[in-house]
Amino acid sequence: MTMPINGFLYEILIDTTWLTLSIYLYIYIMVNQKNIVMKNLSVRWTHYTTILLIVFIFYACHSQVNSPALEGSVASAHPLATKAGMDILNQGGNAFDAAIAVAASLNVVEPMSSGIGGYGTILIYDAKRKQVRFLNPSGRFPVNTNTDLMREPTPGFMENRVGSKSISTPGNVNAWASMHENYGSINWKDLFQPAITLADQGFEVSEFLSLVIGSAFKDFSPYAQSIYGNNGKPLEEGELLIQSDLAKTFRLISRKGAEAFYNGEIAKLIDGEMKRVGSFLTIEDLVNNEAEWYEPLLYRYRDFDVYTASLPANSFAAFVNLGLMNQIPAERLEHNSAEYLHLFAEMTKESYKSRLLYSFDPEIKESPLDSILSPEFLNNKIASFDPDSASQFELPFSPESKNTTHFVVIDKWGNIVSATQTLGNAFGSRIMVEGTGIWMNNSMAYSTFEPKGNPMDAFPGRHKLSGDCPIIIMKDNQPFAALGSPGGHTITQNVPQIIFNLIDFNMSMQDAIDAPKISFVEPDYILVDNILSPDIIRSLEAKGHNIIRGSIGNAHGIRIIRDDKGNISGFETGVDSRGR
Repeated sequence: MTMPINGFLYEILIDTTWLTLSIYLYIYIMVNQKNIVMKNLSVRWTHYTTILLIVFIFYACHSQVNSPALEGSVASAHPLATKAGMDILNQGGNAFDAAIAVAASLNVVEPMSSGIGGYGTILIYDAKRKQVRFLNPSGRFPVNTNTDLMREPTPGFMENRVGSKSISTPGNVNAWASMHENYGSINWKDLFQPAITLADQGFEVSEFLSLVIGSAFKDFSPYAQSIYGNNGKPLEEGELLIQSDLAKTFRLISRKGAEAFYNGEIAKLIDGEMKRVGSFLTIEDLVNNEAEWYEPLLYRYRDFDVYTASLPANSFAAFVNLGLMNQIPAERLEHNSAEYLHLFAEMTKESYKSRLLYSFDPEIKESPLDSILSPEFLNNKIASFDPDSASQFELPFSPESKNTTHFVVIDKWGNIVSATQTLGNAFGSRIMVEGTGIWMNNSMAYSTFEPKGNPMDAFPGRHKLSGDCPIIIMKDNQPFAALGSPGGHTITQNVPQIIFNLIDFNMSMQDAIDAPKISFVEPDYILVDNILSPDIIRSLEAKGHNIIRGSIGNAHGIRIIRDDKGNISGFETGVDSRGR
């Protein structure tokens, strides 16, 4: 197993066998303070600490896989949020409880990426009922939405696409409440204490967070600048970010539940701010918001059952990639060869055409997903690919964003939460509701406004069609792994590559996530990871691909380790090395 020691992972691991061995060795060394002979070499006392270090490292690595006393595992983008989730698990909470604590804490420590003013996509596995379900926190577009203001000839139409006019109904709090009502095991109020403490006491700003704050600071209101600045300047690395108003907001939610956010004190403050900035969002949209549960999408890839979110999320685009790759025997695949990456690049173009053509609000129109995932359709597409030449892509779509977060929680019972949460762009619309510390999303920035009325347009009162792709993989009717990634429109390209790496190339979760990826981006480019071989890049260019270099995703995942009897014996956690 590969386990990153990078500050992003926090696990409570117990293995008395190896701990006892370490203690015995220490005692032995203390008693024998003369030279110790090992393999006929004299090891002096100055080297004893090296021996101890090796044993303790061996102890730690051994226990990460095999410890039966694990309460569970959490993979998230920030160590403080991961710790919040593990603390809940160690208090006897389950994965659903811990997920709420993680999500609330990420709001505090990754304020640019997600929060209660945002939205997302949640996939859960209920171990008791052996059931996968999709919980949709993405909500609906405000009933007063007018996307004519997002198109020419409206003055400032581009600014409208990302600012106050782009705010959709935030659904996260109602979704958390519904998940807790259905599956939670400990007191709702206790789940917010980690976030409240972090917001009240503050935490040190990282180098990355200071850069994001600095780049956005000029767009903040004086109120937001007073929180994220010091003497009128953006907070710098090492300074404390204290969010007292956000702590008060979480206290109110912890005491009064989601009602406070959607039809109480917080809702009134949001409504007032939205009127002031000219948003389409009103208190009526908040009152009418509700958590919605759906049956997930299921696709059989090789011998594994892969689940993701169904419409109104457009996660199905990832399954087009899985379906196309499923038509090719695994033994014919050579990982990240030029031929393999060329083939995958062509597949991603087909998946994106499908996303743009077949993403519908299920209340309005049924999408032909069974047809586009049928073997006949997929085989015809595979047959149309030229193995030596890149095809031209003509349909446009919005740019990608890493200002999203994904986390995975698995508990000792096998319950799973795989969740993607976001504000849209960094700090969303960059509008903070005064007195609350809440950043509001800019979800409409990820709509497609031309031509008017296309399936990805923003329709008044209809569901937002989120592009997230949380994944749960089952093997022999037991949970095998869960994963996901931020990345805007690259998500449904990044995630399939991780799945291929796990299943087709038998990689560990960490290696599957860290392996170089590619992604199709507008208008007709292939984005490649900086670490991809230069020879492979030249081969792709020779096939006609327009190459740009960068970094793809910030994925997180957990694979379950089982003993010979099928019982959970440990967790293999992957945290993207591309993360900050």
